[in-house]
Amino acid sequence: MNHQDNTRSMPPEKKWWQEGKTPDYRFTLANERTFLAWVRTSLAFMAGAVGIEQFTPQASPPELKIALVLILLAVGASMGFLAWRRWRRNEYAMRMEQDLPYTRSVPFLGGFVVVLAFLLGFLLWLG
Repeated sequence: MNHQDNTRSMPPEKKWWQEGKTPDYRFTLANERTFLAWVRTSLAFMAGAVGIEQFTPQASPPELKIALVLILLAVGASMGFLAWRRWRRNEYAMRMEQDLPYTRSVPFLGGFVVVLAFLLGFLLWLG
C-alpha cells in the first residue's frame, strides 16, 4: 500500500463548521432564528394536512382532498430539508466572509401559498 491509497481513506482535517473565521454570534443566532422560522412553517404545512384530513371527512371530491393533503405533507417535508440546507450555506458563507447565497425557495413558497389558498377555497366551495 502506498501513501496515495492512505490519503484517500483518511477523513478531512477540518469539518465545514471549523473552517474560516468564527462569525459574530449575533449573526449566527439570527441565522438560527431564521432556520427555526422555516421549520415552524414546515410544521404548519404538515399540521394543515392533518387538519384537512381529520376535520373535513365529507369534503368532496375526496381525490382533491387527498391530493391537497399529500402536497402539503411533501412541501412541509421539503421545507424542513431546505431550512437546514439554507442555514448551513449561510453559516458557511459567514465563516468564509462571503456574501450570503440567494435563496430560490422564497418565491416558490410565496407561489405555493397563493395556489394553496385557491385550492382550499375551491375545496370549501365544493363542500
